[in-house]
Amino acid sequence: MFCYQCEQTSGSACTKYGVCGKSPEIAALQDLLIYITKGVAHIAVEGNKHGISDPSLNRHIAQAVFSTLTNVNFDSDRFVKLIIDSVERREKLKKKIALAGGPVEYDEEATGIIPAVTTVEMVNQGAEVGIMMNPDLNPDIRSLQELLVYGIKGVAAYADHAAILGQEDETVYQFIAEGLAATLDPNKTADEIVGLVLKCGEVNLRAMELLDAGNTGKYGHPVPTSVPLTPKAGKAILVSGHDLQDMEMILSQTEGKGINVYTHGEMLPTHGYPELKKYEHFYGHYGTAWQNQQKEFAQFPGAIVMTTNCIQKPTETYMDNLFTTGLVGWPGVDHIGDKDFSPAIEKALEMSGFSETEEGKSVTVGFARNAVMGVAGAVIEAVKNKDIRHFFLVGGCDGAKPGRNYYTEFVEKAPADTVILTLACGKFRFFDKELGDIGGIPRLLDIGQCNDAYSAVQIAVALANAFELGVNELPLSFILSWYEQKAVSILLTLLHLGIQNIRLGPSLPAFITPNILNVLVENFNIAPVSTPDEDLKAILG
Repeated sequence: MFCYQCEQTSGSACTKYGVCGKSPEIAALQDLLIYITKGVAHIAVEGNKHGISDPSLNRHIAQAVFSTLTNVNFDSDRFVKLIIDSVERREKLKKKIALAGGPVEYDEEATGIIPAVTTVEMVNQGAEVGIMMNPDLNPDIRSLQELLVYGIKGVAAYADHAAILGQEDETVYQFIAEGLAATLDPNKTADEIVGLVLKCGEVNLRAMELLDAGNTGKYGHPVPTSVPLTPKAGKAILVSGHDLQDMEMILSQTEGKGINVYTHGEMLPTHGYPELKKYEHFYGHYGTAWQNQQKEFAQFPGAIVMTTNCIQKPTETYMDNLFTTGLVGWPGVDHIGDKDFSPAIEKALEMSGFSETEEGKSVTVGFARNAVMGVAGAVIEAVKNKDIRHFFLVGGCDGAKPGRNYYTEFVEKAPADTVILTLACGKFRFFDKELGDIGGIPRLLDIGQCNDAYSAVQIAVALANAFELGVNELPLSFILSWYEQKAVSILLTLLHLGIQNIRLGPSLPAFITPNILNVLVENFNIAPVSTPDEDLKAILG
């Protein structure tokens, strides 16, 4: 195997076993699926030329790509089904295009590859079509191709989240196909791929806009909401991941059953949505970031449901009370494919639940763009009066790799006249810190999930308009952590918007060559994080 798509990469790449828990077999099946999907995408681009577009194929391509995102699916049977389904859809599309007067044959090997009969043979096929299948490829071109693919994986994730809520845009799907197909073209120049990389950021902004419309249109705009971090006596279900519709379904199906529903990880911000918080048994938050789940899940006395992504290898202590849904999969874990969460509910009723109610800390969520801009006047006045000197967006993915204590220290050391905006699971390094307020404006504002990066962008744009400045002229700095491919797509969106002086850590991507890094530094002044003291001094003077 050869995988370097996430921040946890062991050295230059994971070559024996993934730090994420990915086996060489799963890595090979993912590589085969991506290769086949690139071929499907090439044919889909040809279909668009002849006015042929298949909505179900569009969704399938997005889901196939999303399934290979870090910590989503580790189940070989599920990948085999996706591979077979992809080829069947590909051949049907070929016939439609031929009937419309398009080509009958295609030169690219990826458009005609036939998967082997057995899983073992498919694994062997996948080992031949991975990232390093062409060892003679210019390393900078490979770097740009992989940057594009990983950005597309993020776009596909957001597009799928949005589609679940009924929000779709053909142009998003067209770009996913266009971008994937482009990586098959050996004649694409570095400049051409850079153009596609920046376009990926543009399209991702649209995908996040669609997701925002889906979330807020169905569940209302988040409002500031206090969320207990301690348990309540009674039966319990824990919901992790990102998907709001899954949360709604679980809340609806558990209503009146004496079960309290808790969030974990990126589900924390769901407490701020009016149409979700109306459920009286939607109680509190349990645990911290995704990478701590093995320890935290083992202590949870109820059923656990993993939605969309962020699963780790389960331990035997909680495997029987763990369930997956959507694209998430782990071998041996019960998968709920039909959204009937009765198995999880029954398991929760069987288990002990929490024996007593504990009093303790709480955190406030729900500072998405509507809530923040609702006090924009006070914010602007505070800036003009110099009560607020600077804003820091400290957000992104969390992970287990050393160096992430940087973000905790940065927030702790940020001066009292600065405001911290945060989103995504990186905030669990500091989400429960008591930072106080500035004239009634909390110094720590939780914008939401990584999926809510659109809100962060809109807040920045609104502030820039209010001060009649460009975003880069605002007293605003981006201090970002990354882990997986959604973070890559968000970074590309920021680059598309022309945002400069981003500090990125805790380590730079292994798939970025020195030459490509220089391009990013020269054009966008991206810099690796150093120490909190040094970075604060450089930013604030």
